[in-house]
Amino acid sequence: MKLVSIIHRVLDFFYPLVKRLFDQTTYYYAVCGVGNLVLSWILFFLFFNFVFEKQFFHLNFINFTFSAYTLSSIVCFLITFTFGFLLMKYIVFTESGLKGRIQLFRYALSSIISGIIGWSLLKMFIEVFDIFPSIANILASCLVVIVSYLLQRKFTFK
Repeated sequence: MKLVSIIHRVLDFFYPLVKRLFDQTTYYYAVCGVGNLVLSWILFFLFFNFVFEKQFFHLNFINFTFSAYTLSSIVCFLITFTFGFLLMKYIVFTESGLKGRIQLFRYALSSIISGIIGWSLLKMFIEVFDIFPSIANILASCLVVIVSYLLQRKFTFK
């Protein structure tokens, strides 16, 4: 895994700058998490504005309508779920003794919990507080980071 060692070397190069503030695992988590989070913000913006074009989509076969922000959230979740798991497993929580399939199941469970909380906050920020969807997405995801970190550190990769 040459890519993993390159990422570790880059992270380790900058670690002395924050060594007094974070232990190494928390630092790795923060950098990888922020990278994945920023990726999700960019993807959400692109999907909401350009792919789904701020429209509502009605699926006749199940008689259900999806908003552009809901579809954007779902697609972003699927993409960042994959990247997030790989980063957490191979970069951050490398000393976990759990088998990969157990980690994946737990990561999926914690991601679903975080995703539901995030989507609920997103919906509330948009529909109750009338905040623009891309800004609401950033606010919601910032709040979910805390829950996600605790779930992953104490449950998923313990």
